[in-house]
Amino acid sequence: MTRLQFLIARTLRREAVLAAMGLPVAEVLARLQGRIALVGNARSLGEQRHGAEIDAADLVIRINRAPMPDAVSHGRRTDVLALAVGIDAASLARLNPSLVLWMSHKRKRLPWHLAQRTGFALPPLDGFVRLRQELGAPPTTGLMMIDLLARGPATRVCLYGFDFFDSKSFSGSRTAAQVPHDFTGERDFVQALTGRDPRFTLRA
Repeated sequence: MTRLQFLIARTLRREAVLAAMGLPVAEVLARLQGRIALVGNARSLGEQRHGAEIDAADLVIRINRAPMPDAVSHGRRTDVLALAVGIDAASLARLNPSLVLWMSHKRKRLPWHLAQRTGFALPPLDGFVRLRQELGAPPTTGLMMIDLLARGPATRVCLYGFDFFDSKSFSGSRTAAQVPHDFTGERDFVQALTGRDPRFTLRA
């Protein structure tokens, strides 16, 4: 596909055309297996020493621009990047994930360099729509990734850096009141999931 064709498909929200540029969702789910560390961007993670534990996982998934202020707290590896914001090519090359998922429902913001990347995938919109209906608010990238993992074959999923905005985010200075998400609802969602699915653990 040429860049012009991509821009037309993106502008007209031709979901099937955009999805066809990436991996099928079945292949994405098949890759999300083994012991997984899903690393959120809560500032409270910077106070922990989970880095070695994170890097010891079979698969390390990070979110958006994946801030890693210290390897001691955050580890170093990035195998999968779940994105709902733009990222420049240099930052993406530095992280060097083997799989990049564009989680945002805002398809018009999908960057061309990302869609061309080997290992790119566009998860279907039904996950976003279902979570938005359940929460009454747009889900965060982290919650969408948790929901996707719950439908996959992972044997264990440890969640790091998820305090549901109690400590704000390493990726910005906004407060919970300044973002369009329902963090109480997301906390309840994750607590319910960890209660019924023993594969999931929420780490401090």
